[in-house]
Amino acid sequence: MTFSRINSSAATLSKNRTEDSIIPSSGMCATCIDGCIGMCEIGKSAYRGHEVAYPQPFGIITTAGEKDYPIDYSHFNIMGTAVGAVGIEADSDKAIFPNVDLETKVGRNPGVRFKLPFIIPGLGSTDVAKNNWPGLAIGSALAGTALTIGENVSGMDVESKLKGGKVISAPDLEERIQLFREWQQDGYGDVILQANVEDTMLGAQEYALANLGLTTAELKWGQGAKDIGGEVKIKSLEKAQLLKERGYIVLPDPTDPVVVAAFKSGAFKEFERHSRVGMVTRESFLKRVEQLREAGAKNIFLKTGAYRPADLARAVKFASEAEIDLLTIDGAGGGTGMSPWRMMNEWGVPAVELHSLAYQYVDRLAKKKEFVPDLAFAGGFTLEDQIFKGLALGAPYVKLIGMARAPLAAAMVGKTIGKRIEEGLMPVYVERFGTTKDEIFVTAPELREKLGDRFDDVPTGAIGLYTYYERLAQGLRQLMCGCRKFALKHISRDDIAALTRESADVSGITYITEVDKEEVDAILEA
Repeated sequence: MTFSRINSSAATLSKNRTEDSIIPSSGMCATCIDGCIGMCEIGKSAYRGHEVAYPQPFGIITTAGEKDYPIDYSHFNIMGTAVGAVGIEADSDKAIFPNVDLETKVGRNPGVRFKLPFIIPGLGSTDVAKNNWPGLAIGSALAGTALTIGENVSGMDVESKLKGGKVISAPDLEERIQLFREWQQDGYGDVILQANVEDTMLGAQEYALANLGLTTAELKWGQGAKDIGGEVKIKSLEKAQLLKERGYIVLPDPTDPVVVAAFKSGAFKEFERHSRVGMVTRESFLKRVEQLREAGAKNIFLKTGAYRPADLARAVKFASEAEIDLLTIDGAGGGTGMSPWRMMNEWGVPAVELHSLAYQYVDRLAKKKEFVPDLAFAGGFTLEDQIFKGLALGAPYVKLIGMARAPLAAAMVGKTIGKRIEEGLMPVYVERFGTTKDEIFVTAPELREKLGDRFDDVPTGAIGLYTYYERLAQGLRQLMCGCRKFALKHISRDDIAALTRESADVSGITYITEVDKEEVDAILEA
């Protein structure tokens, strides 16, 4: 069985010439013929080189790995019951799914309250994030959830101003924070600012804490898509030169006269901007957490990626020692922006394995009475059944599920529908529901009642995200009601069962036919 698909993908705009006869181990056509124009990744690399290492077209897409991992969340099933209720009176008139409580809180002093257990872990300086930020920020705020401003936003903004190598003005960053704050409902949710090596050098978080009303800062060790720093493509020579001046790695060198001449002649059309990799140590981590607290951060988060198990152990232990508020753990295969395509497919610990290890590690600390930060699991979650399983696999430590591509997809669809409404060119598939946003979006009456005249100012991208979250919330309530768990805190690991021996062994979740074994014996022998 082959887990990976190589040498051709829609992500790299490549394909095989012989679609029905491909060698599994290499991904090459069974007959590679002299005269082929080169549609596969090998062929395309022969004339565009390193450009083919990345998903395309950059700026208007999100990407995630295609690898079919041996274990995923579909290898678990949710266990319902016909008996009782937890968190509500065992009364058929009261134990109904609309009464399931999905509110939660992460952190302690003061912490962050959530109406729904969702967080968008980090959308940074990519065009696709910037172009959809109004929908993401306003939708998250209206839903009472949180979203994270990812790395390099202030550094990538050509309008930002620096003094002595530190940010003193960052219009894009200010707009992103203020959009969320303007629509935040009753103090629920938050907008978080992430920082990588360059952000820290530029003092982006200190600037936002002091000037932009930021209250939650996140340290970033990595993500599930790659184990190197972030990348973006730059189409402007002047911007590429500015970014190099600000300390970024820009390839090829935009100050080299030969490179400048090649760019102007059209030999290549994009520069690559790369971020540095961090160098994690216990001492530097604890020091940085203390610096952020002194700078005014009320909540400190850490996001780590799909690194080897020893790095996950470091994340758990250092987060415990620093007593941070939230640790987000992102499994391999995910991604929203510009990650090398083969790295995204072949690097790191997959989600179920990584999340299972995380549970084991924090449970060890808990049993030793050491501080355990609240956890968020991320890595390919899209719908309510996966969300429930993630919460159950990591119970009682996991409070949130992180999603990026799915919320971004909902916001993009909502935005596109808004454009079609303005153009009067609604596709038939959507037009059957109506031609106005009040008719098309099922949550429009609820939002109009809640917001009054402000509803007309809500972008359709935000309504799309809000409506997607509304669907997830109802689906999650239904699953929890079937398990007779009427609040998130009551979800436990025995609410799911493993469907394969391998998934049981990896996760520690009971194999399906061995669930309730002792209770079954007691019932049958009574």
